[in-house]
Amino acid sequence: NDQVATDMRLWTREACEHSIERIDVLMCVIWQQASAHVDVLLPGYTHLQRAQPVRLAHHLLAWAEMLERDRGRLSDAARRMNECPLGSGALASTTFPLDRERTAKELGFDRPTRNSLDAVADRDFLVEAVSALANCAVHLSRVCEELVLWSSQEFDFMRMSDAFTTGSSMMPQKKNPDMAELVRGKTGRVVGDLVNLLVLLKGLPLAYNRDLQEDKPPVFDAFDTVNSCLEVLAGALEGAVFKGDVMARALREGFLDATEIADYLAARGVPFREAHHVSGRLVGKAARAGKTLAELSLEELRQEHASFEQDIYPALEPETIVERRDVQGGPARNRVQGALQELQERLSQRGIQMT
Repeated sequence: NDQVATDMRLWTREACEHSIERIDVLMCVIWQQASAHVDVLLPGYTHLQRAQPVRLAHHLLAWAEMLERDRGRLSDAARRMNECPLGSGALASTTFPLDRERTAKELGFDRPTRNSLDAVADRDFLVEAVSALANCAVHLSRVCEELVLWSSQEFDFMRMSDAFTTGSSMMPQKKNPDMAELVRGKTGRVVGDLVNLLVLLKGLPLAYNRDLQEDKPPVFDAFDTVNSCLEVLAGALEGAVFKGDVMARALREGFLDATEIADYLAARGVPFREAHHVSGRLVGKAARAGKTLAELSLEELRQEHASFEQDIYPALEPETIVERRDVQGGPARNRVQGALQELQERLSQRGIQMT
């Protein structure tokens, strides 16, 4: 019992490191694409509705932040499982004078486990690792959902590489983002592996039970699946082409500058609640006239509030809107450049070759 528990910790500890390496490779690809598109602006969305302009690099770096946390969870799981069960015996340790400290050290563990019953009976270290993998799979699925949306004709924000898409068996014009869809679909499998483990452990009394031999299939499957997904997504992103001109045109529709109207008035002492109502009325007026907010005349703006001046028009430019968000974590150019530099340094420290 203690040998099996030890082997599983050794295997899972190493498997976590392999997955972490693949996460770092994907983050490097994201860094490369983000670095190449710092000056590209696109609509940011909430509720899948156009909300405010952001930099494409800022959006891509959000993916990197998700992966950084996934990496941290796997690293935490590997560190916490790094205790050696060897010497726990079947459940009540042994009568032989084993040097468990030395054995643990020789196998690369931090220390021996503290309780022989717990050491052979629990697999929460597997639950924690697979939970981290399931969370990572969910993040990969969300990224792939955006790739599917962005590569559709309705968005047309990007073009996927032929190596990661397929044609239709019936419709020759189709270019389906199959690899992104498959990565998205694999998420259910990894979540199922986690549920498998949790249910396996739910009703087990101490100490060892034969049920525990069923811990291996979901663990092996979860690691294999997530590792494959990480590799596929890295390749898909590396070969993706982002269409900055289409993204720029999308900024002109949907009144993404409406918040700037409210902010402009609030900065001049108008209560934000009132400023919000003014902006909403102007959006309605522009929509009825088939105009953008920037195409409304100063007279039309002043019909809703007397505080508008000529300087409102430069404030409605997408680049100005983005640059005004010059706070830590924001999409202003210098903040994005700083975030790219920080990510580059982190990856370089991990031995990732940046190009």
